[in-house]
Amino acid sequence: MAKTAVDEGPRLRWRRRLHRARLGVRKSAVDYFRGGASDWVGLGVLVAVIPILAYTTVCTPVWCPPSALVLPILAGGLLLRPSSLLLVYAASAVALIAESAALGPYREGPARVTPGTVLVVTAVALTGLVIAQFRARVGVPWRGGHTMLFDLRERIRVQSRLPRLPGGWHAEMSLRPAGGQSFSGDFVVATRSSGGRVLEAVLTDVSGKGMDAASRSLLLSGAFGGLLGSLPPHAFLTAANGYLLRQNWEEGFATSVHLVLDLESGDYELLSAGHPPGVQLHAGSGRWEEKAAEGPLLGVYDGAEFHGVKGTLRSGDVLMLFTDGLVETAEREIAEGMDRLIGEADRFVATGFRGSAWRLIEAVAKDVNDDRALLVVCRD
Repeated sequence: MAKTAVDEGPRLRWRRRLHRARLGVRKSAVDYFRGGASDWVGLGVLVAVIPILAYTTVCTPVWCPPSALVLPILAGGLLLRPSSLLLVYAASAVALIAESAALGPYREGPARVTPGTVLVVTAVALTGLVIAQFRARVGVPWRGGHTMLFDLRERIRVQSRLPRLPGGWHAEMSLRPAGGQSFSGDFVVATRSSGGRVLEAVLTDVSGKGMDAASRSLLLSGAFGGLLGSLPPHAFLTAANGYLLRQNWEEGFATSVHLVLDLESGDYELLSAGHPPGVQLHAGSGRWEEKAAEGPLLGVYDGAEFHGVKGTLRSGDVLMLFTDGLVETAEREIAEGMDRLIGEADRFVATGFRGSAWRLIEAVAKDVNDDRALLVVCRD
C-alpha cells in the first residue's frame, strides 16, 4: 500500500504539469489569433528574409533588384506593431547600404542602387508605418483584424433575417447597399410576438448611406431588435425615438416603419416615423392602395407622436414596404418612383411574388447610388 501511494505522487505531478502545459498552449493559440500575442515570430522571419534578399540582389541584381526590399517592409507594415516595424526598417536600411557598396556606383551599370530605389523603399516604409500606427491607435488586432468588418456585416445580415411564417403566408426582404458596398444604412428587424400570432417587422433608413451609416445602422439594429416584441406595438417608435435622442449624434435622425400583422386574421397596422408610405395590392380588384401613416422623423425632438394606419391582408393580397432609395432620386420624385415600382410589381401578380424583392430592386433602382431595401409580405 505504501509503495502505491509513493508511485501516485509523481503521476499526479506529471498530470498537473501536462494540464498546465495544455492550458498554456491553448491560451497562446487564442492570443495569437486574437492578436494579443507577441509578434516576435513574424519579426524574426522578416528580419531573416532581408539579408537573403540582399545576398540575392548582389549575386543576380537583374532578377532580384534592390527595390525587392519593399516586400518585407510592406509585409511588416501589415503584420507588425510599430515598435517591431522599426527593427525591420533598420535591417532594410543596412541591407540597402550593403547592396550599394557591393554593386558599386549606380552610373556604372544596370540594377544598381539608384536614388529612385531609395525613394521607393522610403515611401513604402513610411506608408507601412502610417498603417501600423493607425491600426495600433484604433486597437485593431495586428493579426485577423481585417475579419472584424466581415463579422459586423454577418451580424447585420443575421439580425435582418425574417422569422419563419405559418402556412399561407410568405415574406421576403432584399437589401442593396449604395455603391455595391457590403454595409448599408437600411436594415430590417423582425420577430413574432404574442405567442407567434403576430408578426412585427421594422424597416429603418438611417441618415447617410453605405459605410458612412454602417456603424449607426449596426448600433440601431441591435437596439431595435431588443425593443421589438418587448414593448407594446404603439410604444416601440416612442422608445426608438428616445434612444436616438440620447445618442446626441450630429446626424442622428432616421426614418422607420413598423408593421404589426395578425397572422390569423390578416389585420395589420402600420406606424411610421417619417418613412415613405407602403402599398397594398387588393387581389380582388387588382388595385394598389397607398398606406401612409403619420409621424415625425426619429431622433428629431422629444414627445413625438406616431399615428398608425390599419388594413387587412386577404387571400392573394400583397403589402410592400420600402426605403426612399428605391423610389426617389435626384431626377425622380417619390410619386413617380412609386408608380414605377407598382408597374413592375404588376408583372408578378400572375406568377406570384416569391423571389420578387430582389428582382424588383433590379428593375426599379439597379444603379441608384443610395441604399435600397424592400420588404414584401403576401398572403397566399
